[in-house]
Amino acid sequence: MTDSEEVKVTDGTSGSQGQGQDSQGPTGRPSLSESQKKLILLMTHINVAMYSTCFWIQQGALPYLTKKLGVDPVVYGYLQTTFAVVQLCGGPLFGRFGDLLGTRSALVLAFSAAALSYGLLGMAEGMTLLFLSRLPSFLMHSMQAAQMVVTDISDESSRADALGKLGLSYGVGMILGPVLGGQVTKYFSEQHSAYLAMVGSLVSILLVMVFIPANTKSLNKSKDSAKEEGPSVFDVKAIAKLLTIPVAAYLLFVRTIVGTPLGIFQSMFSVIAMDRFNIGPEENGYLMSYIGLANMVMMGLGVGMLTKRYNEGLLLKWAIYAFTIGYLLLAGANMSWHIYVTVIPLAIGGTIMNTVISSTLTKVVPPDSTGQMLGLSMASNSMIRTMSPTVGGLMLGYAGYPSFGILGFVVNTLLSVYMVFSPTHAKVVAVVEKQNAKKES
Repeated sequence: MTDSEEVKVTDGTSGSQGQGQDSQGPTGRPSLSESQKKLILLMTHINVAMYSTCFWIQQGALPYLTKKLGVDPVVYGYLQTTFAVVQLCGGPLFGRFGDLLGTRSALVLAFSAAALSYGLLGMAEGMTLLFLSRLPSFLMHSMQAAQMVVTDISDESSRADALGKLGLSYGVGMILGPVLGGQVTKYFSEQHSAYLAMVGSLVSILLVMVFIPANTKSLNKSKDSAKEEGPSVFDVKAIAKLLTIPVAAYLLFVRTIVGTPLGIFQSMFSVIAMDRFNIGPEENGYLMSYIGLANMVMMGLGVGMLTKRYNEGLLLKWAIYAFTIGYLLLAGANMSWHIYVTVIPLAIGGTIMNTVISSTLTKVVPPDSTGQMLGLSMASNSMIRTMSPTVGGLMLGYAGYPSFGILGFVVNTLLSVYMVFSPTHAKVVAVVEKQNAKKES
């Protein structure tokens, strides 16, 4: 992108005439009232906590179930890669489904896919059903659907804080899920843990049907907007068109570059914890809870305070700086307590980065395309997870543990320098700030 090139961005109002709380859509349908929004937001958080709890119930039982069925570590890696690849393919299409047919339909679809996945896992007695249980994850995007709901009913000025607080609810499930799953597995079986997760997903479907309206967008799409996008959920061109928005393309690029070292490290974290730091199962549970709490504090409190005081461009730079410090500490860590220190800057950087980028991405597209953009954002994470186990294994085998910290330090240092001196970054920040000022006025 040259200095003279204009960075274009939509004003987020394509196909509508604004999003005031008391405004009406082209068909005369009134916006949601504040009391309705609060109820929808509460039920969305409850469903996110339910989804996270169920996911971590089965996620904790999965390694033991695969071992029980005689699956070796290599095949287990293939199983995890299958999950990532399927989610990568489904994210953008799921977002378009929600944009066209409403967020309630999207949530029901996501929880139905989760229930099917966990049910198949509970019935698994061999590798065939194990792999089949991963296929419904093509539509298992409950967190993405929750982000779509929050995006629809939140003001742009408070959207980053609202999206960040979803992580707080997810963290609750991340803490409760492994505990519940562990107890059920201990006293019953791994299959019973999967069935418990399935029942929880079915309960979420009922909550969605009762409390979430068919469409949470304040305004209906205009006919012109509908014609421009096309009626098909499988219109890949309409999804790919969003990548031509320079601000969106730049933010997705940054997210992918920053997320790659972190994804590689996370894919090998359990192995590193056992082999490098001699962390046993009990201490590993404490460590995971500690990491979950650190993320919850940042998502529930830190992000909201920061986004109210500082602009997106500055926060992105701070996130990169936090990552750089965290990876430098990681490269030199040689005792278990070092990990407890290292995860703090990594949690700070990751929380700020993910929340700010997700929030900004929803602001630079028309309201009737926010689901698709969130799907593309989720797809970048899935893409990283598809190759992380393989790359992480090679790095650990040939370069050793410090290589994870060194890779992250080098990548984030180079990116921080780029952000300081790049005219593209300065233009993107200027466009986003101009857009925010325009909408506030």
